[in-house]
Amino acid sequence: MAGIIGKKIGMTSIFSADGKNIPCTVIEAGPCVVTQVKTLEKDGYEALQIGFGERKEKHSNKPMMGHFKKAGTTPKRKLVETSVFNDLKLGDEITVESFSEGDYIDVIGTSKGKGFQGVVKRHGFAGVGDATHGQHIID
Repeated sequence: MAGIIGKKIGMTSIFSADGKNIPCTVIEAGPCVVTQVKTLEKDGYEALQIGFGERKEKHSNKPMMGHFKKAGTTPKRKLVETSVFNDLKLGDEITVESFSEGDYIDVIGTSKGKGFQGVVKRHGFAGVGDATHGQHIID
């Protein structure tokens, strides 16, 4: 199995067989298209470049449009290199059907960078005299 790119859609919860509420992250995973096959002879290492998510043609430059045309696909928003584990060719599609129930997966995520935050934004603390949290200043 090579790898697959996904996008976090949101959060939900499911109930287990014994009635426990389990929080779950909903991820839109794939389909991903193989946009380049890197070989040991040509590139010095073996890898697959896969693309995910649609992008308008007017937002892609001409070199990238040629790159996608060579793979026989539309422009992609995200490109990632992954190690080669099976024989995939240029233009092949990778979907979640390549996984089976009970498979172990490694998930890598990127958080939204928000820089240094104050306590109000970071932890939701209230300021002095904020009536929404039951604090009132009496004269």
